[in-house]
Amino acid sequence: MERYNLARVTKKIYDSDCKLFSLNTLKSLLEVKKESTLFSLIKRLVTNGVLKKIEKDKYILKEAGVDDFSLANFIYQPSYISFETALNFYGILSQFPYEITSATSKKTSKKIIEGKIYTYTHLQKSLFWGYEKKDGFLIAFPEKALLDQLYLAAKGTRGVSLDEYDFSLIKWKKFKDFLQKYPATRQFKSIITLLQKYVGR
Repeated sequence: MERYNLARVTKKIYDSDCKLFSLNTLKSLLEVKKESTLFSLIKRLVTNGVLKKIEKDKYILKEAGVDDFSLANFIYQPSYISFETALNFYGILSQFPYEITSATSKKTSKKIIEGKIYTYTHLQKSLFWGYEKKDGFLIAFPEKALLDQLYLAAKGTRGVSLDEYDFSLIKWKKFKDFLQKYPATRQFKSIITLLQKYVGR
């Protein structure tokens, strides 16, 4: 590839204002139809320090400085930040999680990118809601993150120590509205009752 062409392609990437690129995004952005040409071009962009490969068919603008939550959303889709990470983000859980935890409607997965652990826990599609876009990433509302945590605790796949949480930051009406959309299993009802007694509601 000629230097002029590589420079032009690099400009296209920077002008796109994107920081994270899937293979399909690059194919569309660079308007390259032939797959072998696309891979050759991407290889040159990586070699020249424009892009950095983070995993198969996923790249990051090398100097972009992408935050962990946006990266979490990107490397496994669909997903949103939830559980311990979201609760810590909102100040509800003071203990900082050593993993970046997300909910996904796909199968449970774990990824390690540059030494950081990203975990994705499956929730059935009927529970894949209750999140918003904040600062460029998708994150559960505080009440949804708490319910996600309690729901998995009821299933035995998450731990909950109620004295570690600051429940004053929870909007209880919203919590109760969200609660109606969860399966009323015996175990889940039991843990909700325990929480209500603990907070006096």
